[in-house]
Amino acid sequence: MTTDILEPSRAKRLKALTRETHDRLDKSIMAAASFATVEGYGRFVTVQYLFHRDIDALYDNTALQVLLPGLMERRRLPLIAADLTDLGLPFPHDEAPAAFMQTSAIDIPAALGWLYVAEGSNMGAALLRKEAAKIGLSDEYGARHLAPATEGPAAHWRAFIAALDAAELSAEEEACVVAGANAAFARVQALVDARIG
Repeated sequence: MTTDILEPSRAKRLKALTRETHDRLDKSIMAAASFATVEGYGRFVTVQYLFHRDIDALYDNTALQVLLPGLMERRRLPLIAADLTDLGLPFPHDEAPAAFMQTSAIDIPAALGWLYVAEGSNMGAALLRKEAAKIGLSDEYGARHLAPATEGPAAHWRAFIAALDAAELSAEEEACVVAGANAAFARVQALVDARIG
């Protein structure tokens, strides 16, 4: 057992316990050279759209809003939709229903894991934003969803992590958070394999 897993910070434990699935996903995205051309980038945005469609209902959930102040402002699906429109691409269709829906009860601990993955991707967005700029995209056109929060990506991430770490959960719920994060990474991996790879 690594010291990261014994770490009191939930976020640091999640990082340790999802490292393998996260690393595999990063390698898949980089291997696909998604930012080498606008066409390749369009495939990447399609994956982003489908993943954020999966979690969009979470941003309206009252229990999650209490645990994670400012959650609604973190919603990125509208920005991703605008990017697809900029690129002249249709909104992708997926046979699978969204992972979370407004009409169903939401497993809050699992949802925290999915949101950890979504918010973590914002930290990587700073690097991706520079790559998008090289192919003519910007915060106002085609790469809106990669634009940093007003307070900056690091401060935005720290605020999320502080709220995530402060949530009081049982041991069983902790396991659900980890399972949720791994499920989120696996979902994005499946989308990358199907749409980019």
